Amino acid sequence: MPTTSLFSPVELEIELFCLGFRIAPATRTELEARRITRTRAGLGSGLEIVVPSPRKEIWVNVPVEEPFATRSPLELVARDGGWAVHDSRSGAHYAVRIPPEPAWYSEKTSSGTEMSRVGVLQGNYLGIFLSNTCLYWYSRPAADNCQFCTSGKNVGVNEIKQKAVDDVVEVARAAQHESGSVFTHFNTGYQYEDDPKKRSVHGLQQAKPHVQAVRRRVGGFIGVQSVPVSKDQFDEYDELIEAGTDHFSFCFEFIDPEVFARLCPGKARTVGLDSFFHAMEYTSRKLGKGRVSGELIAGLESVESTFRAIDRVVETGAFPTVCIFRPLLGSNLEETPPPDPEAMKAVMAYQYEACRRAGIPVGVLPIEVSLVVQPEEARDLLPPRSFPGFYDLKVGAMKKLVRPYVSWKMKPRPAA
Repeated sequence: MPTTSLFSPVELEIELFCLGFRIAPATRTELEARRITRTRAGLGSGLEIVVPSPRKEIWVNVPVEEPFATRSPLELVARDGGWAVHDSRSGAHYAVRIPPEPAWYSEKTSSGTEMSRVGVLQGNYLGIFLSNTCLYWYSRPAADNCQFCTSGKNVGVNEIKQKAVDDVVEVARAAQHESGSVFTHFNTGYQYEDDPKKRSVHGLQQAKPHVQAVRRRVGGFIGVQSVPVSKDQFDEYDELIEAGTDHFSFCFEFIDPEVFARLCPGKARTVGLDSFFHAMEYTSRKLGKGRVSGELIAGLESVESTFRAIDRVVETGAFPTVCIFRPLLGSNLEETPPPDPEAMKAVMAYQYEACRRAGIPVGVLPIEVSLVVQPEEARDLLPPRSFPGFYDLKVGAMKKLVRPYVSWKMKPRPAA
């Protein structure tokens, strides 16, 4: 059925995640934009744009190269001296901004490494895959990598495998000083070395020296994402917090056990679904509500299952980060169609409502992520309220009160 109504900014964001947009060859030659990069797990392999919104700008990493995007009813066009998204279904135009590529992307670190091969911006945060490719790609007799992921084809190709601490510091400093980045996010995939002479080595231990160095020499907020460790090693989370970690994220992806085992076979085999929630609960207690996230993918299991996954996350004190499934080129699921935008709008509305019900503050810090619909953005998917509720007033007050803290955090200093 043709779409006739105009979209709100967050509705347009969801349409773009689900449908991508087309870019005519002539338009591509005119673009001055961040390069389209396939790094880390591959999710940020689209074009970075910014959608104006009354509350705040919305950053979106728009799919452009996958086959479904080349058939999209949405197209990026030049309009009124700027850029707009044209919807051929309704004839509507939506003004957007295209952020230019940072100059530091092409600069080199002191060791001679091109900075964009160490980390890239996705929104206003810096994403860095720390070490060797996720080991699920090297399982035998057959790889048991997550079926939607392409990190095994990106790490060591589009980005260097091992990120030296000094290189990471130089890139984080450039991202902060030249691009206004406020958040450095480290992820490792599955990293495991079973040495009988010492404790098992996981991604958390690999991240520790990088966290310490960025905290001491750069500043800003620091996040770590890694496959959870066993309960007898939860003190490693304490060590990372002491080193300067502000945020942990846990990518469990799916709540349905059958879907989890089929699409995340390595995680199902090595750690199991419950381990993610145990780790979420532990780190949420340590850091406080809203400083840990549980990451899931919407569009590959039922909407009802996604609702249950969101509820399970907020029960731990964490907030849900819901990625809309993107059939990445080179992934095992590249032929799978993306989800229906209307279903995803229901999911994102539920995400915000779940955070509000649980009293989990969202949108307090000035961190913009272009890969997902951030929970606070989904507020505008709900019917307007005559008066703000207690939750809205609390979050609004926190955003004002936190400003001196943000300024303090941006300065380098010793951890703990």
